[in-house]
Amino acid sequence: MLTKEQIAKRISKELKDRYYVNLGIGIPTLVANYVPDGINVEFQSENGVLGMGPFPFQGEEDADIINAGKQTITILPGGSFFDSAFSFGMIRGQKVDLTILGAMEVSENGDIANWKIPGKMVKGMGGAMDLVASAENIIVAMMHVNKAGESKILKKCTLPLTGVNCVKRVVTELAVLDITPKGFKLVERAPGVSVEHIVQSTEADLIIEGEIPEMQF
Repeated sequence: MLTKEQIAKRISKELKDRYYVNLGIGIPTLVANYVPDGINVEFQSENGVLGMGPFPFQGEEDADIINAGKQTITILPGGSFFDSAFSFGMIRGQKVDLTILGAMEVSENGDIANWKIPGKMVKGMGGAMDLVASAENIIVAMMHVNKAGESKILKKCTLPLTGVNCVKRVVTELAVLDITPKGFKLVERAPGVSVEHIVQSTEADLIIEGEIPEMQF
């Protein structure tokens, strides 16, 4: 099974040259550490940052330079800062080529629940609602099962929804899954993880066609 860093590294393969990419809170923020050689990507954070780099080394943090999750970040040459109105104008105006979000649950028709567990304290939905409403290319980085071993890849989400029918691809510690009109399609499996294990760990039905390759990093 993959670590969170390996999930981020696999998602980095989805980056393309000159993409503008929004990184959500959690695993997605790690993607900035693994930009493939030879491409230029502009990472955007909805608190008003464009041009984020990898996380700073310990001792080199600047508490005034943070992402939407309040983590300290670095800024690449040419990076810029602006207010949230401008930032969300960029998001709502569909100027972001790829959105990478974390999730608590994803359903087989592309619904995503990533902002609230009923009964627990929550600060609010944040920018996720705007991102899922505006983005045309959403990849989710998440864990396949919860701490109790229960699937988070579902036929239908049980938690309050953030967006409906919006997710295109999911990358977990076990697999890469595409969301098709017929449901989840198994595209890749984590190194050493069997198709049978993925099926057993998934509440939703999986479309499995031919030999499923292992992820490449």
